[in-house]
Amino acid sequence: MLAAMSDVHSLYLPCPRGLEQALAEEIAEIPGCTARLDAVVPAGVALRGSLRDVMLLNLHSRIASRVLLRVAQGDVGGADDVYRLALRQAWDRWFDVSRTLRVHVTAERSPLTSLQFATLRTKDGVCDHFRLHHGERPSVARDNPDVRVHLHLDASRASLYLDTSGEALFKRGWRTEHGEAPLKENLAAGLLRLAGWQAQAVLYDPFCGAGTIAIEAAQVACRIAPGSQRGFGFERLRGFDPAEWRELRELALAARRDAPAPIIAGDIDPRMLQLSRHNAQRAGVEQALQLRQADALQGAAPLQLAAAQAGWVVSNPPYAERIEAKGSQAEQFLTRLGARLKHEFTGWQAALLLADLRAERGLGLKAARRHVLYNGPIECRLFTFALVSGRPRRTPQPQPA
Repeated sequence: MLAAMSDVHSLYLPCPRGLEQALAEEIAEIPGCTARLDAVVPAGVALRGSLRDVMLLNLHSRIASRVLLRVAQGDVGGADDVYRLALRQAWDRWFDVSRTLRVHVTAERSPLTSLQFATLRTKDGVCDHFRLHHGERPSVARDNPDVRVHLHLDASRASLYLDTSGEALFKRGWRTEHGEAPLKENLAAGLLRLAGWQAQAVLYDPFCGAGTIAIEAAQVACRIAPGSQRGFGFERLRGFDPAEWRELRELALAARRDAPAPIIAGDIDPRMLQLSRHNAQRAGVEQALQLRQADALQGAAPLQLAAAQAGWVVSNPPYAERIEAKGSQAEQFLTRLGARLKHEFTGWQAALLLADLRAERGLGLKAARRHVLYNGPIECRLFTFALVSGRPRRTPQPQPA
């Protein structure tokens, strides 16, 4: 029996570590989504929702990495248990034998010693189900499979999921090029939410690189759904109503508007600005984004910022990963940046993602909030500051011997 659009399913949405609560809050704000939160867990949230909710979550979530639909769960002591769990599921409820398949396995404290063997046994279980019931096996494809099956193993249980997203959700479809240390789009969206920035406020990223933070902000301000320019895995699964999917996309398109406040991206490197411009064009926000070549540590602030009564500086300075290696040079950078923020942006708010966990001392600023986040494998802090006027802190000078 095929899945019905109104059936309720167990869903799991993974996200970057540190953004779990932000994701839960975002889901509650998605128009028309009736999914109900089950739990906020490390690196994700568990929900219960319909297939319509699945489409809405894929279309509108900026922070989730994927939308996984749980097919089965069971006790596992070895790889043969994984095989039997996969074998007895009605995979033909979701796709037919002509679809290509890929299996991905993750584990946490699992007794299984070989994830590669668990992957193989899961794939055999899915394929043997089709062989037993239809006389044929689906083909396996490493690249661009039609269907992605996820197996997650913990200390005693296995969970089988269908990936309804296909490619990871941070792949919005607009970035074909990136800078030296790219910030993923869903992490950038999480920074904006954790910072507290709202679309009615001016936003400035003085170290914009490929423009990810500013482009995410512009799409939020213009109410552009993050999934509006890409396809999803559920479009190749049974049970999803194509007519309803078209309607949801049309509603998202109709919600677009002009940005209510300036969004400005700056960088000292003209090549990065050109890259940001190309990305903004593909993201549909070129008109909402103002690009300025400038040294973030000196010179007057852009005129649009100087005229603004208040706003937000939100940035991932490119020096973050090199602070420890550069020692005093990094300390001087932070000191100069802190002084710049205090004296050029008095009355503003700032949110900086830095890998130096003690950056407050170098900046000479006291953080109002600190959030632990991970930029890939790198542990970082998102420091948020209320900027007030004050004298720049003097850099200690060496004393004569």
